[in-house]
Amino acid sequence: MSVWHGVVLALALVLCAGSCVSKEGPSSKPLAECMVRGGIPNVLAKLEQGEAVRIVYLGGSITNANDGWRPQSLEWFQEQYPNAKLEGINAAISGTGSDLAAFRLKQDVLTYEPDLLFVEFAVNDGWTSDGRIQRAMEGVVRQTWRARPSCDIVFVHTIHSGMLKELQAGELPHTVKSHEIVADHYGIPSVLFGLEVARLEREGKLIFTANWPQTEAERTALEGKILFSADGAHPYADGHALYVQALARSIAKMKDVGRHGPHALPQPLFTDNYEHVTLTPVSKSKLSSGWRKLDPAKDPTAKEFSKELPEVWMAEEPGETITVRFLGTSLMVFDAVGPDCGQIIVTVDDRKPRIVPRFDAWCEWHRVYCFTAAADLLDGLHTVKMEIDSQQPDKAAFLAERGVTMDDPKRYDSTRWYVGSILITGRIVD
Repeated sequence: MSVWHGVVLALALVLCAGSCVSKEGPSSKPLAECMVRGGIPNVLAKLEQGEAVRIVYLGGSITNANDGWRPQSLEWFQEQYPNAKLEGINAAISGTGSDLAAFRLKQDVLTYEPDLLFVEFAVNDGWTSDGRIQRAMEGVVRQTWRARPSCDIVFVHTIHSGMLKELQAGELPHTVKSHEIVADHYGIPSVLFGLEVARLEREGKLIFTANWPQTEAERTALEGKILFSADGAHPYADGHALYVQALARSIAKMKDVGRHGPHALPQPLFTDNYEHVTLTPVSKSKLSSGWRKLDPAKDPTAKEFSKELPEVWMAEEPGETITVRFLGTSLMVFDAVGPDCGQIIVTVDDRKPRIVPRFDAWCEWHRVYCFTAAADLLDGLHTVKMEIDSQQPDKAAFLAERGVTMDDPKRYDSTRWYVGSILITGRIVD
């Protein structure tokens, strides 16, 4: 797992967040580890019959962890169903939430024709409005079942330190409430991964945030307590194992639940949910002359992110622009940030321009990212112009937030911008 996977998710979600009115969820729901609802009858039948099963994991950095609950759960499935031919697909991207997931679903999930889809965004959606979360999660469900009606879906709710007190008081965090509203409407089972973690912490059997012991004395001082995470969000292997145990208990409750066959799509909760969003290569917009398409065979940045960004375009001179005309209500940009990136001047229609840095405290290395250029617009024709600024962000100050200094100032001295896709609730027009 890359070093930036911790606090960066907060920054990503602040930039990608929007606001809208949310649906009110039921307040009398019991706090349970598993809400079985319609279960996962289709995939369980295939597993029991020893058929080929493809499981896709959609989420953020907690799901992306190489030694985490994703690979551990795949191993558990294989142990339980040794005759089945299992394949796991990692569709998680660190530092991203359900809104970006709805846009990349076709590219990163549906192309693999999943039999089971796990969706994990309870932590990464923490800085996003309830309404936007619900519209995005509903879009994920509706896109999936239109393309793969027999695909079973499970929402899994991970935890960070800020959720502990709520769970221990018998309350659901706002992200989980939003996800559960969608799950209730569509009969999707859900697993509250953090409930057992919160119980163990309250009973003094688990330390939620601590550095891993380096000496025998430090190990002895733990007195057998479980260390959950180093940063309050990303579990150690033992923490991930608790998540898998919660999943195993929940799958057991789903056996013999539900009817085999395609999932029906009821009327949507939101007429403007993210079912019909579009992810369009940036080359379909209007680019100034200084942009060039990077060759993954020759450029390491394009090669590193070729899965997430099949096309990567780069410009570095101030004044280079991307102009997008679209019919819809919002526009996001799926890009990459890093030490050589600058900042962008964003102008929406005739509004006052604003500056959006493509650099932050975690930009020692490159990573995929996203930002919202326009949100909550009236549904109609809009123009967004994005221009590379001549000024660079105060990169030293950003890095200082983490106590990091520039290893080589020349590596940071640039105003480059790497762009892959334009994400629109609507569509680009010529």
